[in-house]
Order: sequence, then C-alpha cells, then structure tokens
Amino acid sequence: MNYFPNTPVGRFRLVAVIEGISYLFLLLIAMPLKYMFHEPAVVTYTGWVHGLFFMLYILTLISANSSEGWGFKKSFIAFLAAFIPFAAFVLEKRLLREENLKLQGEEVKA
Repeated sequence: MNYFPNTPVGRFRLVAVIEGISYLFLLLIAMPLKYMFHEPAVVTYTGWVHGLFFMLYILTLISANSSEGWGFKKSFIAFLAAFIPFAAFVLEKRLLREENLKLQGEEVKA
C-alpha cells in the first residue's frame, strides 16, 4: 500500500507533511539565521517557498474536505494545524489512522 495514496486525503496528507517541514525550516533555521547572523535573504526565499506550500495546503484541504464531507470542526482544526509547529505531522498521522480504519471497515469517530 502506498503511504500517500492518490486520493484527495492522501494528497492532503503529503502536502501537510511538506508544508510542516517548510514551516519548521522557516522557524528553526531561517529565522535564527536572519536575526543572529544577519542573513535576511534566507527568510525571504524560504518564506516564498513556504507560502507556496501553504497555498497548496489550503487547496488540498478544500479538495479533501469536499470529497470526504468533513464537518466544519474537522476542517477548521486542519486549517489551524498549519499555524502550530509540529501540528501538521500530528494531523497527518491522525488522518492516516482514519484512512486505515476506513479501509478495514471500522467506524471512524470525527
């Protein structure tokens, strides 16, 4: 089984991981380089890349939401996960668990 299947939720999970990595890179590497070593260009370029991944995150979130019929609460939590460091990884694992339960035919709690 492919870890990131070619489904709306699988694509969202993949983008969530990439967006989470770019966010951590921005916070933990680029920002210290800017303020401690006076290298603002790193934040500029990393910020552009992260911004593109964030927009892709929102687009894939909308796609996953519409295909799965997620409620407002679940969609809003997924949206907020993009702003909290490491939350995108927690969300991805939770969505993976839900997908696995769905494949096994078990009831998924929202």
